[in-house]
Amino acid sequence: MKRSREKAASELFAALYPRLAGWVRRLVDDDETAHEIASEAFTRLWARWTAVAEPRGFLYVTAANLVRDHWRKLERERRAVRRATTEAAVTPPPEQADPSVRLLVQSLPERLRVPILLHYYADMPIREVSVLTGRKEGTVKADLHTARELLRAHLRRSLDHTS
Repeated sequence: MKRSREKAASELFAALYPRLAGWVRRLVDDDETAHEIASEAFTRLWARWTAVAEPRGFLYVTAANLVRDHWRKLERERRAVRRATTEAAVTPPPEQADPSVRLLVQSLPERLRVPILLHYYADMPIREVSVLTGRKEGTVKADLHTARELLRAHLRRSLDHTS
């Protein structure tokens, strides 16, 4: 029994790790961090191996949460650097608006961010996003629409400020 469980885990890792790590890499823009997050997602899966019905979904949702934590940590570090720089400078330069989609997605509420990450970044169909998030397909579609509208409006504002 233990041997077949180990074999199943090994096969799952071989099948899913490269794609999961690649997906995370696109989100965090750093190879080492991407591999750390993908590895941590698998570690958390192994800890709950017998209780997880959908390993792929568990991995992607866990990785999305770890990416969110990573983004929060980076933002805290940026704020600390800005504070230190502001305190050291008499007149800090005006901060440019950053319309990068990644930062905009990061700023979305979790209810909207997770479906965006799973559907657009992990290429999961709406039905699968619905199952993984425990929401009806119509709700997922509405959340995706709301998120796109928020992103579109924010991008428009950002572009208006830089013109």
